[in-house]
Amino acid sequence: MTDASKIKEHMDVISSDRKMVGKVDHLDGAGKLKLTKQSSPDGQHHHFIPLSWVDHVDQHVHLNRTGADITAHWQHAQS
Repeated sequence: MTDASKIKEHMDVISSDRKMVGKVDHLDGAGKLKLTKQSSPDGQHHHFIPLSWVDHVDQHVHLNRTGADITAHWQHAQS
């Protein structure tokens, strides 16, 4: 399990195929990473990524899924 305390606001979130997925807004509860609206493809929704998708954290948050898999399965909210 990744140390969630290393995840900070505005860090880039990168897929396993090295595509930028978005930027961190904040951790939402114990199990989700919330991305900023501005980094969303439509600019209108926050998207949520399960922390189980995080492979490791350095200066970026690296995910263990491809960009296509992430966007096909992430959740979004109207807020």
